[in-house]
Amino acid sequence: MLTILGFAMIATFLVLIMMKKMSPIAALVLIPALFCVFVGKGAKLGDYVLDGVTDLAPTAAMLMFAIVYFGVMIDVGLFDPIVRGILKFCKADPMRIVVGTALLAAIVSLDGDGSTTFMITVSAMYPLYKRLKMSLVVMTGVAAMANGVMNTLPWGGPTARAATALKLDASEIFVPMIPALLVGLLFVFGLSYVLGVRERRRLGMLTLDEVLEEEQETETVLVGSGGSGSSGDGKVSMSKGGGTGAGTGTGSGSGAAADPGAEDDTEDDGFKGLDPNRATLRPKLYWFNALLTVALLTAMIMELLPIPVLFLLGAALALTVNFPHIPDQKARLAAHADNVLNVSGMVFAAAVFTGVLQGTGMVDNMAKWMVDVIPEGMGPHMAIVTGVLSLPLTYFMSNDGFYFGVLPVLAEAGAAHGVSPVEMARASLVGQPLHMSSPLVPAVYVLVGMAKVEFGDHTKFVVKWAALTCLVILGAGILFGIV
Repeated sequence: MLTILGFAMIATFLVLIMMKKMSPIAALVLIPALFCVFVGKGAKLGDYVLDGVTDLAPTAAMLMFAIVYFGVMIDVGLFDPIVRGILKFCKADPMRIVVGTALLAAIVSLDGDGSTTFMITVSAMYPLYKRLKMSLVVMTGVAAMANGVMNTLPWGGPTARAATALKLDASEIFVPMIPALLVGLLFVFGLSYVLGVRERRRLGMLTLDEVLEEEQETETVLVGSGGSGSSGDGKVSMSKGGGTGAGTGTGSGSGAAADPGAEDDTEDDGFKGLDPNRATLRPKLYWFNALLTVALLTAMIMELLPIPVLFLLGAALALTVNFPHIPDQKARLAAHADNVLNVSGMVFAAAVFTGVLQGTGMVDNMAKWMVDVIPEGMGPHMAIVTGVLSLPLTYFMSNDGFYFGVLPVLAEAGAAHGVSPVEMARASLVGQPLHMSSPLVPAVYVLVGMAKVEFGDHTKFVVKWAALTCLVILGAGILFGIV
């Protein structure tokens, strides 16, 4: 019964948010509370929620201070050289813009933090997507998939969890997986090219000068970091409208309906971008900020201190050095307050969902059912089975739940048929491109929130492509004899 209720709870949640009948934060709280009562454990709801909050509190703290830290780094111009290089490549060609989105997301993902990747990627690319009236779900989908492949880095989380759960060395898991992961990343770039060509056909291809020439009036917009308000006192004059000549309802090339992320032509919602002349730039402190960021990431990899503590210290130091005056520090905190509140609120709402799933025993029963339904004849192929199962399981539960709860059970079943734990661990990484769009991943709310995309629209667009990316990685792993 718990197995059925667990799947029913997850399905109800996904259906309601995809149909936009409930907001994600409300669904994450109310649906598990209701199912907890159905299970007959309503009296223990408070305990389950507090357990979930306790488990996710460090994640919420890490995200809060990571948003502040990297928000400040964006404000002061640390990532501007990378962004300029990508934007120079993109020009105003929709195909190049989509490929550039994947490339930028993959590069920034080297720091191992999804929230950082999405903040920088959206801040850089959102103005181009808005100006050319491109589909915003293409941007969020491509960024999520590129980050999902890169999330398998040893310091990204899943590899370390798999190594810990099966008592293996992380490098023993990750290094042999590199060829398969590279194939997956190349597939994301290829898919980005195809999606970009589709956008080019729908919208046409212009140069930036042609776009600007079509505008008759200009507006001054404050330059900020995503949806968090102004990120600086500097202003930049930008054209209003977007003049590609193609409506977002029907494309000028193919006549096809636009993707859900493409917004109304009449809207230009004061989009934010990285103004090269913003008042918050600190060019004289560029190398200090670069060294501080490298030191912070190095300390994270070496686990010198807990990650929330590192970001707390890093944010405090970055604010103090770059903005020594208290009013300026308050302004920077206020500029990023919306993102901090949205993300931390979503994390604590997700704590209700995960707390009920785990506290009621739904997760354990779902995992046991999954293992039990595997045919006996599939035993020698348990690594492949694990790779396939990693898609739905890492989407419907947290990485902690999968790697510490399900993977050891699957590994035991594999060991009984001669499949080594390291093969099982490698196969378990396959589902990460899909996992990064899971409603239980806090970083995805940073992505859709800053891009002003409905979570349901993002889900409907990305699931099929992310699942295909996972299967490509699994196929490459089988081909190379890795899993």
